Amino acid sequence: MSNRFRTAALATAALAALVAAVPAQAQFEARSLRVSSGVAKGHPISFGITKMTQCAAEKSGGKLKLVTYYDGALGNDTTASQQVRTGSLDMVLTSTAPLVGAIPQLAVFDLPFLFSNEKEADQVLDGAVGQSFAPRYAAAGLVNLAYWENGFRNVSNSKRPIAKWEDLQGVKMRVMQNKVFLDTFSALGSNPTPLAFSEVYSALETRTVDGQENPLALIENMKFYEVQKYLSLTRHAYSPLAVLISKKKYDTLTPQEQAVMQECAVAGQEESRRVGRAADAEVIAKLKKGGMQVNEVSAAELQRMRDKVKDVYAAQAKVVGDDTMNAVNAELQRIRTAK
Repeated sequence: MSNRFRTAALATAALAALVAAVPAQAQFEARSLRVSSGVAKGHPISFGITKMTQCAAEKSGGKLKLVTYYDGALGNDTTASQQVRTGSLDMVLTSTAPLVGAIPQLAVFDLPFLFSNEKEADQVLDGAVGQSFAPRYAAAGLVNLAYWENGFRNVSNSKRPIAKWEDLQGVKMRVMQNKVFLDTFSALGSNPTPLAFSEVYSALETRTVDGQENPLALIENMKFYEVQKYLSLTRHAYSPLAVLISKKKYDTLTPQEQAVMQECAVAGQEESRRVGRAADAEVIAKLKKGGMQVNEVSAAELQRMRDKVKDVYAAQAKVVGDDTMNAVNAELQRIRTAK
């Protein structure tokens, strides 16, 4: 082939490549999505948000921007979730617990002592069981892009260490506005009081309530050690974090934009889990340094707690439904048998 024909062929190939690239670029529009998060910067979830934001920008050529408002600046989880459902807010990262009113089946993930460890939670949430909730999210006006790390929940209070369920008697505990948590702490002998998360610190400070329960990172991040003396590692619940986008907004995205949002939410998931799990021991050390007395709960006493809350499972089975309960239990049985 002569130089002239070789040059022409190369020019034709370059033009073809350029033409092929135009539709791909056209599949991204300049968009700015508002994201609500109840945590403060520095929380492991915020590392996931940063990763997701960077990923979306990189894969869209800078056109897909996520603008996050921390510390519940756009409203508490319940309020923000409702706004996302109606489409007046683009995205929210929230525990699944406040969503139970709209999607009752999600209450299965709030059941006390459901998961034994993070690996079990990951396999259930990331697998077929977690994916089976997609139609229910859609019916509520939501798309769940991924489940992130929220962490196992532990009890703190200003009265005494909790080493057995009897120690919770007479303790006024702030819980989420969720019937599973209300029933769980009632069964354990506490006096549960539902409060919005934004009100928790002041309620603990003024002794309106004696205690609260949350994952370790959130206890440290929100400086609850300033107003709580005792932390007991009950690991009584694993309420996952859902990364939700308004279905109205999601349906306006091109297929490529949707794929990027899904892919980047998973990238954020990996980062939030990595940071959160690596930080647990460090967080406990910080809480002790902040003045908290930290105690483990023995395996025997944890089993006594499990026995005490059996009626919560029976009551929630009627709400969650046999199909969901059976699917989760079957998957947990499969995971535990495979060990």
